[in-house]
Formats: sequence, structure tokens, C-alpha cells
Amino acid sequence: MREILSRSIEETYNLGQDIASRLQGGEVIILDGDLGAGKTVFAKGLAKGLDIDCIINSPTFTIMNVYQGRLKFCHFDMYRIDDEDELRELGFDEYIGHKDNVCAIEWASKTPSLISDDVIKVSIQKIDQDSRMIRVEGLE
Repeated sequence: MREILSRSIEETYNLGQDIASRLQGGEVIILDGDLGAGKTVFAKGLAKGLDIDCIINSPTFTIMNVYQGRLKFCHFDMYRIDDEDELRELGFDEYIGHKDNVCAIEWASKTPSLISDDVIKVSIQKIDQDSRMIRVEGLE
């Protein structure tokens, strides 16, 4: 496990960008943290590291956004999911683990049986208004 102290939004974004630059496809990244912790900021950095130049928004109401870059970036937000059948209807299984995709999942704890143990887990803990402790597990 790697622990990183981020002192700003930019540092959180840059960490996501750095991690994405090392991804090769098929990775699933679990983003864990309270509301406002910085999960979406980190996801925006991931997208930039995957050479995606469009605006990245939290998919809270759409559940999933897909962007094309060096690899396809599938950004999921499970906050509003009530049961896993909803995700299956959206084709969730078609995206997860696919070799041409990188999937980032916010609030993955709502759908534990759909996600394997072979993931990169990023936990973001808010320390104060600007600072975050970010723990990254499963990334070599």
C-alpha cells in the first residue's frame, strides 16, 4: 500500500493522472471516500492520464459515463444504485475487466458481488479543506 498526502485539488488530480499513465487496460479502480473527499477530482486526473480532453463530470445521476482516449474510460457512480440488477441492465458486466477499458467505480461498496478482488483500491480521506490522505492498494 502506498500513502500520499495531497495538499490540494491539483495534487489529487495529478496523482490520478500519474496512475493512469501506467495503466494498460482491463484495470478496475475502486474510489472510496466520503462525499466531497475528492473521488471525482481523482477520476478527472485518471481521464487526463488516459488522454481524454473533454469535461469529466460525476455520473451520479446517469450512473455511468464512458469516454474515449488512449483506452476507453468507464466512470461509474453507484451512489444511487438500489440493486445490482439495475447495473446488469445497463451492461455493467460488458465494461468491467475488458482489456480496452479502464473502469473507475465510486461507491463500489453498494455492489460488492459484481466486482472481483483484483482491483486497484484508492481510498481518499479528507483531513481538512485542502488536504487529503490518499491510500493506493493493488497497483504495482
